[in-house]
Amino acid sequence: MARHEAPDATERRERSGWGWFALWLVAAVAVGLVVKTFVVTPYVVPTGSMRDTIMEGDVLLGERVSLYFGDPEVGDVVTFDSPLDGETLIKRVVAVGGQTIELVDGAVHVDGEPLDEPYVEGRPTYSLSDLPGSAGVTYPYVVPEGCVWVMGDNRTDSKDSRYFGAVSLDDVTSRALFIYWPLDHVGAL
Repeated sequence: MARHEAPDATERRERSGWGWFALWLVAAVAVGLVVKTFVVTPYVVPTGSMRDTIMEGDVLLGERVSLYFGDPEVGDVVTFDSPLDGETLIKRVVAVGGQTIELVDGAVHVDGEPLDEPYVEGRPTYSLSDLPGSAGVTYPYVVPEGCVWVMGDNRTDSKDSRYFGAVSLDDVTSRALFIYWPLDHVGAL
């Protein structure tokens, strides 16, 4: 003989199923927010200041976890909150706290040595101190402890530390890992 459930039991099971679905949905959203806040964050690149390493419109992932265990290093591509307006920017770390920056004949020198920067593709590097609104950085410039000196790879089209000065480590939000969109730009940074 077939067992028939009372309508009450069927309704309770359906409500219970929706309850589990809602619980899983809330948990998934919570995990997503935790991952985005503390682990990885996507960024859309709005300008050409890092061209040809990163192009306008590229979408990349920045990871945050390593910043809990160590500061950015020279050569890292990082995202940070702009000292000017809080906008998220992306640039390359060229020097860290205690190092001295000089601009000599269109080349960047750190601690008296010229940097090997194949990613700038021959674009010269000059001071931006004479631009309206700049921080008036003078050279040689010693990067304060707890800060990094950042510059865009596209030196002729980048407002960077030459314009706004060193960036506090507290304002660095991630290390850029890789570009994942568009597909023809996919690659590690």
